[in-house]
Amino acid sequence: MSKLYGEQHRALQEMFGTRDMADRLEQIACRTEFDEQAKGFIEAMDMFFLATVDHEGRPTVSYTGGDPGFVKVADSTTLVFPSYDGNGMFLSMGNVVQHAQVGMLFISFERPDRLRVQGTASISRHDPMMS
Repeated sequence: MSKLYGEQHRALQEMFGTRDMADRLEQIACRTEFDEQAKGFIEAMDMFFLATVDHEGRPTVSYTGGDPGFVKVADSTTLVFPSYDGNGMFLSMGNVVQHAQVGMLFISFERPDRLRVQGTASISRHDPMMS
């Protein structure tokens, strides 16, 4: 049973003959915890894309950046990062308040590597990890 693919994904995989490939990719690439390799990759990045859902159910994606290491792997299932909302709109953080499900895409533009993260977000103004 797949944790990644739903019926709609399977239907398209069957239609285009990619189910075996999709199963193999899920087997080798999908994890439920951050290992040392993922930690090193994430903490070396100076940006990622954050996907959230707004108050009308529309998906939105924002660039989130800082100095390398601004995203920390707190433990095997938790990421921590500051919100530098310089424009004062608080679109992504406001979305998280209402719809906590997020997607994050970390990309290295120097070598062909990327890491997708899906999870549940929360906001804390006084997180000890942020000091």
